[in-house]
Amino acid sequence: MSNSPVVKDFFHEDTNTFSYVVSDPSTKACAIIDSVLDYDAASASTSTTHADQIIAYVKAQGLTVEWILETHVHADHLTAAQYLKATLGGKIAMSQKIAMVQETFAAIYHLDIKQWNVQQLFDYLFEDDEKFQIGSIEAYNIPTPGHTPACLSYVIGDAVFVGDTLFMPDYGTARCDFPRGSAAMLFDSVQRLFELPQTTRVFLCHDYLPETRNSYVCETDIQTQKNRNIHIHHGTTKAEFVEMRNKRDAGLSMPKLILPSIQINMKAGQFPEPEENGVSYLKLPLNYFK
Repeated sequence: MSNSPVVKDFFHEDTNTFSYVVSDPSTKACAIIDSVLDYDAASASTSTTHADQIIAYVKAQGLTVEWILETHVHADHLTAAQYLKATLGGKIAMSQKIAMVQETFAAIYHLDIKQWNVQQLFDYLFEDDEKFQIGSIEAYNIPTPGHTPACLSYVIGDAVFVGDTLFMPDYGTARCDFPRGSAAMLFDSVQRLFELPQTTRVFLCHDYLPETRNSYVCETDIQTQKNRNIHIHHGTTKAEFVEMRNKRDAGLSMPKLILPSIQINMKAGQFPEPEENGVSYLKLPLNYFK
């Protein structure tokens, strides 16, 4: 039984996002992590170029999709989870703490979420530290809140998929200024990741290519993060990290696609119900974020 999944990355340059197909070589079962639906903000139109690359790979490799995993409710891109599920199957899953994000942003968008409480939009919600399988490979989640309250990192065999919790060591860590974000919680979350074996492969959701590098990178390891992460490495105190993170976040602008992304992603990628004319509409809270 292999403990090392095959990991294939797919980079979406418009949003600096890495998506992954993680497969068990012995059973050909797989999971898709943090997919992207192409979105043109000027025309409010979606397309599936990036997701189609994933579909082509899954079919070419003869894989069976068991899971479509989200590390968190993304603020920088729309998820392609519904399109992938319709084409390939699999269960769309994320943290059971999605309810906190849904409650927070439903108030901002003035949405009625009563029916979401009756019938959750995700196919499966993980409890903290819950174990699951991808074929014969054992997996479990580590709750890693801080960037958002519903962030999960997925440990799959000898690899961990950390979402936005960590970036490459030369770029640091995720912002914590979204609603219910917390730099103190992010520090604690990273400490949990640092408890993993030092050789654990670490796969990131984003890379923003600092000036010191000339190519995008999606993989590092726990030892390198502990020794070299510019924001949080061995010896960094919690107080130091919180002060740095809060000061840095105060100067950041909002992600360009946060307003369309959140209202789609917190609904597992489902679009709003079409109105009488057959068109779906997104909502924008005018002057709410200043």
